[in-house]
Amino acid sequence: MLEYLRFLLLAGTTTTVMRFFRRMGFLGLFLMSALDSSFLVLPFGNDLLLIALISSDRDSLNWIGYVIVSAIGSVLGVFVIDLIMRKTGEKGLERFLSKKKIEKLKSKMENKAGVTVFVATLIPPPFPFTPAVMTASALQCPKGKLFTAVFVGRLLRFGIVAVLALYFGRQVIAFVNSDVVTYIVYALMAIAIIGSTLSLLRWFRKNKTEKTE
Repeated sequence: MLEYLRFLLLAGTTTTVMRFFRRMGFLGLFLMSALDSSFLVLPFGNDLLLIALISSDRDSLNWIGYVIVSAIGSVLGVFVIDLIMRKTGEKGLERFLSKKKIEKLKSKMENKAGVTVFVATLIPPPFPFTPAVMTASALQCPKGKLFTAVFVGRLLRFGIVAVLALYFGRQVIAFVNSDVVTYIVYALMAIAIIGSTLSLLRWFRKNKTEKTE
């Protein structure tokens, strides 16, 4: 279900929304980062906003601040997830992820939850970053280890994105604003709506079955 919602919210990277966050500068980037790392995921939204801000201000050192703000915003988003999943535990995790995915993530996190989350922060979508964080929190991964892994990982990832933006930022933004990308976004939204609807129906049926047992 989370994967379908990721594609659904890809619309957040369209021109109107990007301009809204871009006008707010550092604050907009902070809010986008927090959303991107929480339940309200915005695939590539944070990266594209970071590229847009840096490419329009390439002659200053503001890009360093943008990278740091992005990393801090990501930690805030993860904090929200951790606050919920740490209380619900593994049983609550089953409401969001399939048992197969939970078992797969659990096997990767045995004695190396911090490393798994760190790697997840570096890999772009469609790698399941949010499920990895949810699983780590549900399995009671130490908060210090979790937040440190997210901050360092995001700092490294956004640092790389920033360097690329200094050289190729304008070309990337031009491509994102093209008609081709717009059509792709609409197609993904249509698929996402159908997939999300089916996932919600399965989720409600599962809850109904559990209550009747």
